[in-house]
Amino acid sequence: MRTARKECHLTQQELADQCGLAVKTIQDIEKGRKNPTYETLCFLIDRLGISGNALFPSNSIVDSEILEIFLGKLQCCNEKNQKVILNSLMFLVEQLLEVQDTP
Repeated sequence: MRTARKECHLTQQELADQCGLAVKTIQDIEKGRKNPTYETLCFLIDRLGISGNALFPSNSIVDSEILEIFLGKLQCCNEKNQKVILNSLMFLVEQLLEVQDTP
């Protein structure tokens, strides 16, 4: 969580304020002294742009670390730029899938 917070250029206080938490709660979670509630975890995941898969990894073929970094950077963008990025990626994936299925 600390890494994701720093990638979003947030202090512990800023993250706490944005999630409606006490700064002590953020500190305790980052140091492993406290486990967040489900609700708190959802706030943190949403604000930091990380996925539950990053916290609870599976055997996915996608490199979850790269995906987590990408999602964190995407979350730090404003809404307009997020839409541009997502639309561009969707177009690119559709094009690649068409080429991939062609013999």
